[in-house]
Amino acid sequence: MTNVPRSDQFDDVYFSAEDGLAETKHVFIKGNNLPDSWLDKKNFTICETGFGTGLNFLAVLKLWLDSPKDKRPSNLHFISFEKYPLSKEYIKDHLSVWNELATSLDMLLAKYPIYLEDKNYILDVTDGVRLTLMIGDVNNNILLLENAVDCWFLDGFKPSSNPDMWSDNIFSNMARLSRKGTSFATFTAAGFVRRGLFAQGFEIRKVKGFGQKREMIIGNY
Repeated sequence: MTNVPRSDQFDDVYFSAEDGLAETKHVFIKGNNLPDSWLDKKNFTICETGFGTGLNFLAVLKLWLDSPKDKRPSNLHFISFEKYPLSKEYIKDHLSVWNELATSLDMLLAKYPIYLEDKNYILDVTDGVRLTLMIGDVNNNILLLENAVDCWFLDGFKPSSNPDMWSDNIFSNMARLSRKGTSFATFTAAGFVRRGLFAQGFEIRKVKGFGQKREMIIGNY
């Protein structure tokens, strides 16, 4: 696909140039066994380490909207960290290419702040779905969380470009906030990420990555 957004800070793309939405579905939706993992749960919390363009959130929102009411949580809370938030216009320009996300995108943009400062934003995107955006350094902001997390999307830029988003501090706080069985998924299979998660009590499994990527990792606490 053309016009793929790229971070100036980390010289890395926000999502796959091949097909960002397909990548999200493969890595984070399938990798966390959604929607099956939220069946029979009234409350469900997803925590993501990098909001970026919001593509992962929109994919989850669409999945929730498309699910029968008796097959989805009545309260879905999506928490995401972002150090360098993108503008509403930038998000709209780069995510409008996916027609299937049009409704979800309109819902997000209707609540998305015009200007984001270093603070937390709680956005009631629609009845039953809340987005908490924590703007600033993830290593500081994750310490503020007390929410029990059901599902992790580890979606920082690649570890070689942005090692701060793959720190032992992140992994230890993931363990602190996880329930038994809490899942995670990430596009990377880097050795130090596997070792860091394993040291905190996560079971690790290598699976096929998206597109040209040979491997990625998923697992549970």
